[in-house]
Amino acid sequence: MLKISDPVAVSAVAGTGASSALVDMYTRRIPNLLTLGVASVGTLLAAAHLSTVTPTQALLGFAIGLVLMLPGHFIGATGAGDVKLFAALGTLLGPQGAALAFMYTALAGGALAIVIAMRRRLLWQTFERTADLVRSGGANAGDIERSTSNRFAYAPAIAIGSLVAALGL
Repeated sequence: MLKISDPVAVSAVAGTGASSALVDMYTRRIPNLLTLGVASVGTLLAAAHLSTVTPTQALLGFAIGLVLMLPGHFIGATGAGDVKLFAALGTLLGPQGAALAFMYTALAGGALAIVIAMRRRLLWQTFERTADLVRSGGANAGDIERSTSNRFAYAPAIAIGSLVAALGL
């Protein structure tokens, strides 16, 4: 796992997280050029021994990030850009860092979802739908996903979760 003593990785994760969060909040998209660039930089940093992540760990971090985020995309909870962004950040974090970042990202995403639901005055409706989702074993997932009121930019959660993991917290 990365420690705060790896300033290159921390800086790259912070810069990527901030820029992708801003782009996602304003355009609701994460450009492929951004994710491809981050994945390339992470792999090159590892290959040049400029980070604590080895080239093998960078590729494993990418794969772990991809595998962890794909189920959310398949059920419609995240966009393809979110999946690619998280996988790209995995090249900077390595496999353990990517797994830890996923946990922190989920926590940050849940907190952001609550804040956004409160701002939109949909908190109780969100809780009711979540309870129905649990009670029905997911039978109402399609109804929830068809609603546009529950959508929000997820890159800020990815940025927060990845940065916390990069800092070694």
